Amino acid sequence: MPRAPKVCALIGSAAVLLAGCSGSHPHAAVTPSATPSASPSASPSASTIAASTAAPSADPPAPTADPPAPSADPTVPSADPTGSTESPTGACGTAASGHHYAHVVWIWMENKPYGSVIGSSSAPYENALARSCGLAGNYSGITHPSLPNYIAATAGSNFGINDDNGPSSHPLAQQSIFGQLTAAGSSWKSYEESMPHNCATSSSGRYAVKHNPAAYFTAIRTACGVDDVPLSPALANDIAAGALPAFSFVTPNLCNDTHDCSVSTGDKWLATWVPRIVAGPNYRAGNTLVVVTWDEGDSGNNHIPTIVVAPSVRPGTVASAALDHYSLLRTTEDLLGVGHLGGAASASSLAAAFGL
Repeated sequence: MPRAPKVCALIGSAAVLLAGCSGSHPHAAVTPSATPSASPSASPSASTIAASTAAPSADPPAPTADPPAPSADPTVPSADPTGSTESPTGACGTAASGHHYAHVVWIWMENKPYGSVIGSSSAPYENALARSCGLAGNYSGITHPSLPNYIAATAGSNFGINDDNGPSSHPLAQQSIFGQLTAAGSSWKSYEESMPHNCATSSSGRYAVKHNPAAYFTAIRTACGVDDVPLSPALANDIAAGALPAFSFVTPNLCNDTHDCSVSTGDKWLATWVPRIVAGPNYRAGNTLVVVTWDEGDSGNNHIPTIVVAPSVRPGTVASAALDHYSLLRTTEDLLGVGHLGGAASASSLAAAFGL
């Protein structure tokens, strides 16, 4: 039985994970360590990153509307309702290994190799989160460019896709995790920042359909019209109401995901949304895992960051096992009770590495 949630930390009941990928799938070998292998000296320690000690008394405000397309970093979303934008203590190490998780949240960032984030003074929040929870130190993207990584992570294969074209070029009749959960009577939702309307199949402004995998799978097109939604205000509302689905796919827009803007911009965006998630009822119920990942690195380096935050993660864990997007898919399928798609069947799970 997990220990009782730590109300003072607001998060003793959920899990947060940041991930990347690799093209091979060896069995997971776990090498816990006290600190990330590339933790910067400027990163704050866990003791300096405490969250507010009281849950918000009302639903948090929705983030501010998207500003006009910027020439530099844009305004980040509105502040967390607790007033904190830092990693909360008590997020990890509050439950036994093998703790039950009923909700999995993925947050996908863009196009940054491991060393651009881990150890970077431009990413103080991400490094603090890694230090206070867990880090997958050997996690790589599967391929290039973006789209085949998104498809592989949600369907177990990229089906030969090697470009970033839209759903009209790649209508996929194959099964996906979205379809698996629909068939199982479970729930999913994609939260797409700056998307103009539900299940938009064409890019618009800062919304890139290539970062919205649910829009490509034809078997779930009807469900996509309902469950693939603009991030604002849906995500803030669902967090506050404790109404997160079994599986959430969260996509920042082209600036906040660091595709077009800086590592610092993405770090600030995450420093707003991750504390908001872990302060919510689902997280505090002790059964929510959140995943933040980068789709790929750069053309010469596909080693990407993965930070794992969960009640059953020992703070400071650094896993050395080779992991990838298929590993992330397998882990999610296992936790949510559905079968393995494609490459997930032979991939190493994150479970052993992080006590999930």
